[in-house]
Amino acid sequence: MDPHLLRTFITVAECGSFSAAAARLGYTQSAVSQHIAALESDLGTPLLGRRPVVPTPAGERLLEHAGPLLLRLDAARADVRRTIAGPPSTLTLAASPLAAHSLARGLAEVRRSHPGTEHSLTVCGRSQVVAGVAAGTFTLGLIDGIAAPTDPLHLSDAVQLRTTPVAHDELVVALPADHPLANRRDLTLADLVDARWIDAPDLAAPLAALRTAAGSNALHPAFTYHGTDLRTLLTLIQAGHGLAALPRPAVTPSSAAVQGLAAVPLTRPRLVHRTELLHGHLSGPAAEALAGVLSDLE
Repeated sequence: MDPHLLRTFITVAECGSFSAAAARLGYTQSAVSQHIAALESDLGTPLLGRRPVVPTPAGERLLEHAGPLLLRLDAARADVRRTIAGPPSTLTLAASPLAAHSLARGLAEVRRSHPGTEHSLTVCGRSQVVAGVAAGTFTLGLIDGIAAPTDPLHLSDAVQLRTTPVAHDELVVALPADHPLANRRDLTLADLVDARWIDAPDLAAPLAALRTAAGSNALHPAFTYHGTDLRTLLTLIQAGHGLAALPRPAVTPSSAAVQGLAAVPLTRPRLVHRTELLHGHLSGPAAEALAGVLSDLE
Protein backbone atom coordinates (compact mmCIF):
# COMPACT_ATOMS: atom_id res chain seq x y z
CA MET A 1 0.00 0.00 0.00
CA ASP A 2 1.22 3.46 -0.90
CA PRO A 3 1.81 5.45 2.33
CA HIS A 4 0.62 8.65 0.60
CA LEU A 5 -2.74 6.99 -0.03
CA LEU A 6 -2.90 5.84 3.59
CA ARG A 7 -2.27 9.37 4.84
CA THR A 8 -5.05 10.67 2.63
CA PHE A 9 -7.40 7.94 3.86
CA ILE A 10 -6.68 8.76 7.53
CA THR A 11 -7.23 12.47 6.91
CA VAL A 12 -10.57 11.93 5.15
CA ALA A 13 -11.72 9.63 7.97
CA GLU A 14 -10.71 12.23 10.58
CA CYS A 15 -12.34 15.14 8.72
CA GLY A 16 -15.45 13.28 7.63
CA SER A 17 -15.27 15.23 4.39
CA PHE A 18 -13.31 15.00 1.13
CA SER A 19 -13.22 18.79 0.76
CA ALA A 20 -12.01 19.36 4.33
CA ALA A 21 -9.33 16.70 3.90
CA ALA A 22 -8.20 18.34 0.65
CA ALA A 23 -7.88 21.69 2.42
CA ARG A 24 -5.85 20.16 5.24
CA LEU A 25 -3.53 18.27 2.90
CA GLY A 26 -3.16 21.02 0.31
CA TYR A 27 -4.59 18.84 -2.47
CA THR A 28 -7.51 19.35 -4.78
CA GLN A 29 -10.71 17.52 -3.90
CA SER A 30 -10.34 15.55 -7.12
CA ALA A 31 -6.88 14.36 -6.09
CA VAL A 32 -8.21 13.21 -2.72
CA SER A 33 -11.01 11.28 -4.43
CA GLN A 34 -8.47 9.65 -6.74
CA HIS A 35 -6.28 8.62 -3.79
CA ILE A 36 -9.21 6.96 -2.02
CA ALA A 37 -10.35 5.25 -5.21
CA ALA A 38 -6.83 3.91 -5.83
CA LEU A 39 -6.58 2.56 -2.29
CA GLU A 40 -10.01 0.92 -2.51
CA SER A 41 -9.03 -0.62 -5.85
CA ASP A 42 -5.78 -1.95 -4.35
CA LEU A 43 -7.62 -3.58 -1.44
CA GLY A 44 -10.64 -4.63 -3.48
CA THR A 45 -13.26 -3.19 -1.12
CA PRO A 46 -14.92 0.14 -0.28
CA LEU A 47 -13.23 1.87 2.65
CA LEU A 48 -15.41 4.95 3.05
CA GLY A 49 -19.12 5.57 2.76
CA ARG A 50 -19.91 8.70 0.81
CA ARG A 51 -23.09 10.09 2.39
CA PRO A 52 -22.07 10.49 5.15
CA VAL A 53 -18.31 10.08 4.74
CA VAL A 54 -17.60 7.43 7.39
CA PRO A 55 -15.37 4.33 7.36
CA THR A 56 -16.92 1.05 6.28
CA PRO A 57 -16.21 -2.03 8.45
CA ALA A 58 -13.18 -2.71 6.24
CA GLY A 59 -12.15 0.93 6.60
CA GLU A 60 -12.35 0.69 10.38
CA ARG A 61 -9.99 -2.28 10.31
CA LEU A 62 -7.57 -0.43 8.05
CA LEU A 63 -7.59 2.57 10.41
CA GLU A 64 -6.42 0.28 13.22
CA HIS A 65 -3.32 -0.55 11.16
CA ALA A 66 -2.71 2.66 9.22
CA GLY A 67 -1.52 4.88 12.07
CA PRO A 68 1.07 2.42 13.42
CA LEU A 69 2.25 1.60 9.88
CA LEU A 70 2.87 5.23 9.03
CA LEU A 71 4.57 5.82 12.38
CA ARG A 72 6.94 2.92 11.67
CA LEU A 73 7.77 4.41 8.26
CA ASP A 74 8.39 7.84 9.78
CA ALA A 75 10.60 6.28 12.46
CA ALA A 76 12.63 4.36 9.87
CA ARG A 77 13.13 7.52 7.81
CA ALA A 78 14.21 9.45 10.93
CA ASP A 79 16.71 6.75 11.95
CA VAL A 80 18.31 6.78 8.51
CA ARG A 81 18.56 10.56 8.52
CA ARG A 82 20.15 10.53 11.96
CA THR A 83 22.94 8.21 10.73
CA ILE A 84 23.98 10.59 7.95
CA ALA A 85 23.37 13.95 9.62
CA GLY A 86 25.79 15.74 11.87
CA PRO A 87 24.96 16.91 15.39
CA PRO A 88 21.93 19.22 15.29
CA SER A 89 22.49 22.93 15.84
CA THR A 90 19.14 23.07 17.66
CA LEU A 91 18.11 20.65 20.39
CA THR A 92 14.38 20.16 19.75
CA LEU A 93 12.54 18.92 22.81
CA ALA A 94 8.96 17.89 23.48
CA ALA A 95 7.26 17.27 26.79
CA SER A 96 3.82 16.35 28.00
CA PRO A 97 2.41 19.10 30.27
CA LEU A 98 3.13 17.52 33.67
CA ALA A 99 6.58 16.34 32.57
CA ALA A 100 7.73 19.73 31.31
CA HIS A 101 8.79 21.01 34.74
CA SER A 102 11.47 18.29 34.95
CA LEU A 103 13.32 19.90 32.04
CA ALA A 104 14.11 23.20 33.76
CA ARG A 105 17.11 22.03 35.77
CA GLY A 106 18.46 19.82 33.00
CA LEU A 107 18.29 22.55 30.36
CA ALA A 108 20.06 25.01 32.61
CA GLU A 109 23.02 22.66 33.03
CA VAL A 110 23.19 21.76 29.34
CA ARG A 111 23.06 25.41 28.26
CA ARG A 112 26.00 26.16 30.54
CA SER A 113 28.05 23.23 29.26
CA HIS A 114 27.08 23.60 25.57
CA PRO A 115 26.61 27.35 25.02
CA GLY A 116 26.57 27.09 21.21
CA THR A 117 23.49 24.87 21.04
CA GLU A 118 20.08 26.43 20.53
CA HIS A 119 17.06 24.88 22.22
CA SER A 120 13.37 24.66 21.45
CA LEU A 121 10.63 23.17 23.58
CA THR A 122 7.15 22.05 22.52
CA VAL A 123 4.59 21.13 25.18
CA CYS A 124 1.98 18.81 23.71
CA GLY A 125 -0.08 15.69 24.33
CA ARG A 126 1.51 12.38 25.25
CA SER A 127 0.82 10.67 21.92
CA GLN A 128 2.29 13.67 20.06
CA VAL A 129 5.51 13.41 22.08
CA VAL A 130 5.89 9.72 21.22
CA ALA A 131 5.09 10.20 17.52
CA GLY A 132 7.35 13.25 17.24
CA VAL A 133 10.39 11.54 18.79
CA ALA A 134 9.82 8.42 16.66
CA ALA A 135 9.56 10.50 13.48
CA GLY A 136 12.61 12.62 14.31
CA THR A 137 10.64 15.84 14.68
CA PHE A 138 11.99 16.06 18.25
CA THR A 139 15.46 15.08 19.40
CA LEU A 140 14.24 14.06 22.85
CA GLY A 141 10.90 13.78 24.58
CA LEU A 142 9.76 13.75 28.17
CA ILE A 143 6.50 11.96 28.89
CA ASP A 144 4.49 11.11 31.98
CA GLY A 145 1.83 8.53 32.80
CA ILE A 146 0.75 5.88 35.28
CA ALA A 147 2.11 2.37 35.70
CA ALA A 148 2.65 -0.32 38.30
CA PRO A 149 5.62 0.60 40.55
CA THR A 150 8.05 -1.74 38.78
CA ASP A 151 6.77 -1.29 35.21
CA PRO A 152 7.83 1.23 32.57
CA LEU A 153 5.25 3.32 30.78
CA HIS A 154 3.48 1.64 27.89
CA LEU A 155 4.20 3.80 24.86
CA SER A 156 3.50 2.46 21.37
CA ASP A 157 3.59 -1.01 19.88
CA ALA A 158 4.38 0.54 16.50
CA VAL A 159 7.91 1.74 17.27
CA GLN A 160 10.76 0.91 19.60
CA LEU A 161 11.98 3.91 21.58
CA ARG A 162 14.63 3.83 24.24
CA THR A 163 13.51 5.23 27.58
CA THR A 164 15.28 6.49 30.67
CA PRO A 165 13.41 6.82 33.98
CA VAL A 166 13.43 10.36 35.34
CA ALA A 167 10.99 10.49 38.27
CA HIS A 168 8.09 8.75 39.95
CA ASP A 169 5.51 10.25 42.31
CA GLU A 170 2.63 9.10 44.46
CA LEU A 171 -0.73 9.04 42.69
CA VAL A 172 -3.55 10.88 44.46
CA VAL A 173 -7.21 11.54 43.80
CA ALA A 174 -7.88 15.28 43.49
CA LEU A 175 -11.36 16.27 44.66
CA PRO A 176 -13.09 19.30 46.20
CA ALA A 177 -12.30 19.88 49.87
CA ASP A 178 -16.00 19.57 50.76
CA HIS A 179 -16.40 16.24 48.92
CA PRO A 180 -17.72 13.39 51.15
CA LEU A 181 -14.50 11.42 50.49
CA ALA A 182 -12.09 14.32 51.04
CA ASN A 183 -11.27 13.31 54.64
CA ARG A 184 -10.41 9.71 53.86
CA ARG A 185 -6.85 8.59 54.60
CA ASP A 186 -6.73 6.73 51.29
CA LEU A 187 -8.95 5.59 48.45
CA THR A 188 -9.19 2.66 46.07
CA LEU A 189 -10.66 2.61 42.59
CA ALA A 190 -13.36 0.33 43.98
CA ASP A 191 -14.44 3.25 46.20
CA LEU A 192 -14.83 5.44 43.13
CA VAL A 193 -16.77 3.36 40.61
CA ASP A 194 -19.82 5.60 40.99
CA ALA A 195 -17.86 8.87 41.21
CA ARG A 196 -18.08 11.72 38.72
CA TRP A 197 -14.75 11.70 36.87
CA ILE A 198 -13.08 14.28 34.67
CA ASP A 199 -11.29 12.56 31.82
CA ALA A 200 -8.26 14.73 30.95
CA PRO A 201 -6.19 12.32 28.85
CA ASP A 202 -3.18 14.64 28.40
CA LEU A 203 -3.00 15.73 32.05
CA ALA A 204 -4.56 13.34 34.57
CA ALA A 205 -4.35 9.57 34.63
CA PRO A 206 -6.45 8.57 31.58
CA LEU A 207 -9.66 6.80 32.56
CA ALA A 208 -8.92 4.07 30.01
CA ALA A 209 -5.69 3.30 31.87
CA LEU A 210 -7.46 3.33 35.24
CA ARG A 211 -10.13 0.96 33.94
CA THR A 212 -7.43 -1.42 32.72
CA ALA A 213 -5.63 -1.27 36.07
CA ALA A 214 -8.88 -1.86 37.98
CA GLY A 215 -10.05 -4.62 35.66
CA SER A 216 -13.40 -2.85 35.45
CA ASN A 217 -15.37 -0.80 32.93
CA ALA A 218 -17.29 1.00 35.68
CA LEU A 219 -15.29 4.26 35.67
CA HIS A 220 -17.07 6.75 33.42
CA PRO A 221 -16.39 10.43 32.73
CA ALA A 222 -18.93 13.07 33.64
CA PHE A 223 -16.76 15.71 31.96
CA THR A 224 -13.98 15.55 29.36
CA TYR A 225 -11.19 18.12 29.23
CA HIS A 226 -8.98 18.05 26.14
CA GLY A 227 -6.69 20.89 27.20
CA THR A 228 -3.19 20.85 28.68
CA ASP A 229 -3.46 23.60 31.31
CA LEU A 230 -3.22 22.18 34.83
CA ARG A 231 -4.72 25.26 36.49
CA THR A 232 -7.87 24.89 34.36
CA LEU A 233 -8.21 21.21 35.29
CA LEU A 234 -7.82 21.96 39.00
CA THR A 235 -10.41 24.73 38.74
CA LEU A 236 -12.85 22.30 37.12
CA ILE A 237 -12.30 19.83 39.96
CA GLN A 238 -12.72 22.53 42.60
CA ALA A 239 -15.98 23.62 40.95
CA GLY A 240 -17.40 20.13 41.35
CA HIS A 241 -17.36 18.96 37.73
CA GLY A 242 -15.59 15.75 38.70
CA LEU A 243 -12.46 14.28 40.22
CA ALA A 244 -9.17 13.12 38.67
CA ALA A 245 -6.08 11.08 39.55
CA LEU A 246 -2.89 13.18 39.48
CA PRO A 247 0.68 13.05 40.83
CA ARG A 248 0.88 14.53 44.32
CA PRO A 249 3.18 17.45 43.32
CA ALA A 250 0.42 18.69 41.00
CA VAL A 251 -1.96 19.09 43.96
CA THR A 252 0.12 20.78 46.65
CA PRO A 253 -1.37 23.07 49.31
CA SER A 254 1.33 25.69 48.63
CA SER A 255 -0.20 26.50 45.25
CA ALA A 256 -2.97 29.08 45.04
CA ALA A 257 -4.42 27.07 42.17
CA VAL A 258 -5.30 24.17 44.47
CA GLN A 259 -6.96 26.01 47.34
CA GLY A 260 -10.22 24.30 48.15
CA LEU A 261 -8.94 20.92 46.92
CA ALA A 262 -8.04 17.72 48.73
CA ALA A 263 -5.49 15.14 47.60
CA VAL A 264 -6.20 11.61 48.88
CA PRO A 265 -3.67 8.83 48.13
CA LEU A 266 -4.86 6.15 45.70
CA THR A 267 -3.68 2.90 47.26
CA ARG A 268 -5.34 0.12 45.25
CA PRO A 269 -4.50 -0.93 42.66
CA ARG A 270 -0.92 0.10 43.41
CA LEU A 271 0.02 2.68 40.81
CA VAL A 272 2.60 5.44 40.53
CA HIS A 273 3.00 8.45 38.29
CA ARG A 274 6.16 8.03 36.19
CA THR A 275 8.16 10.46 34.07
CA GLU A 276 10.44 9.02 31.39
CA LEU A 277 12.84 10.40 28.80
CA LEU A 278 12.29 9.15 25.24
CA HIS A 279 15.01 9.04 22.65
CA GLY A 280 15.86 7.32 19.40
CA HIS A 281 19.53 7.30 18.53
CA LEU A 282 21.01 10.23 20.43
CA SER A 283 22.84 12.60 18.11
CA GLY A 284 25.19 15.22 19.41
CA PRO A 285 26.84 15.93 22.75
CA ALA A 286 24.12 18.31 23.93
CA ALA A 287 21.42 15.65 23.55
CA GLU A 288 23.58 13.08 25.33
CA ALA A 289 24.33 15.55 28.13
CA LEU A 290 20.66 16.34 28.68
CA ALA A 291 19.80 12.63 28.75
CA GLY A 292 22.48 12.13 31.39
CA VAL A 293 21.30 15.03 33.54
CA LEU A 294 17.69 13.92 33.47
CA SER A 295 18.53 10.30 34.24
CA ASP A 296 20.46 11.49 37.30
CA LEU A 297 17.25 13.02 38.67
CA GLU A 298 15.76 9.55 39.29
